[in-house]
Amino acid sequence: MKKRYLIIAISMALIQGCYTAPPYQPSSHVAVGVGYPGVNIGINFSTYPDLVPIPGYPVYYDPYVSVNLFFYDGLYWVFQGDNWYASSWYNGPWDRVDRYDVPVYVLRVPVRYYRQPPPYFRDWRADAPPRWGDHWGRDWEQRRSGWDQWDRRSAPVPAPLPTYQRNYSGDRYPREIEQQHSIRSEKYRYQPREPVTQQYYQQRVQQRQQEQQRQQDQQRQQQQMQRQDQQRQQEQQRQQDQQRQQEQQRQQDQQRQQEQQRQQEQQRQQEQQRQQEQQRQQEQQRQQDQQRQQQQMQRQDQQRQQDQQRQQQQMQRQDQQRQQQDRQRQQKQPDQGQRDKAAPQDKGQKDKAVPKDQGREKKKDEERDRTRQ
Repeated sequence: MKKRYLIIAISMALIQGCYTAPPYQPSSHVAVGVGYPGVNIGINFSTYPDLVPIPGYPVYYDPYVSVNLFFYDGLYWVFQGDNWYASSWYNGPWDRVDRYDVPVYVLRVPVRYYRQPPPYFRDWRADAPPRWGDHWGRDWEQRRSGWDQWDRRSAPVPAPLPTYQRNYSGDRYPREIEQQHSIRSEKYRYQPREPVTQQYYQQRVQQRQQEQQRQQDQQRQQQQMQRQDQQRQQEQQRQQDQQRQQEQQRQQDQQRQQEQQRQQEQQRQQEQQRQQEQQRQQEQQRQQDQQRQQQQMQRQDQQRQQDQQRQQQQMQRQDQQRQQQDRQRQQKQPDQGQRDKAAPQDKGQKDKAVPKDQGREKKKDEERDRTRQ
């Protein structure tokens, strides 16, 4: 095989004849190096490709691009890097197709319609299909036997082109498989006949269902997370409300305690004031009592002094009376006998008079003492 490839390389350098593809230059509306989700094969068309039918084949190709792009049975087919890729939209995303499953009409496309043929195509006839059996080996040839034998008159009618995709270019190009499938289901009614094409769309439907299921699962998860978040927020709100209520209760308790303390302090102050007032009143009363006692004692002293003075005066008067009587007796000079008789009587009367006066004075003194006490 290595020798064979070496001979091919030398032939490419020396022979310029066998490949007779139309002399079209690649169009400016294809770019290389940008990929979309899925398999990246480095192809990105800025506009819908200019597809034309290949004479005698139910296949289309674009003669103005440098890409091996074909359209068959409702799918775009690209041969690149010795692999086949398929997509329902001209810019992918692309799915790799096993070489054993590529439709025969795609394999039968002549070499001349490959706009970017690999080097090993150079020594093959341009009006015949590539010699896939020689290239991919005996196993492929056995499994795909008869792929290059067919009646051109029995070729199927080409599938209609998905021209609706002209309206989806640039930023309007649908990049999600779900969106592509939805647009195609609405705009393109063609039903594929090839098993691989049917399987492709079945996979797309399954992918769509899986995507829907995934989205539903995500929505359920999001809803569950939202419910959990709501529950968590509600729980947080309840906790916050509870904390706020506890804080309010604590503040109210503090206020009540402060109010109670204030009231107790007021009561204590009032009690102190009452006690002070009571003490002041008691002190005033004591002072008044002392003053009254002092006044009473002064009155008693005065009364006692007055009584003493009266007693002294009385005694002086008595003394004066005695002296006067004595003078009168001396002046009258009565008989001695009469004086002797009269003297005891007078003496007895005086003695009787004096105790009576003294008894009255003593009673007065006792009454004054009782009053003073």
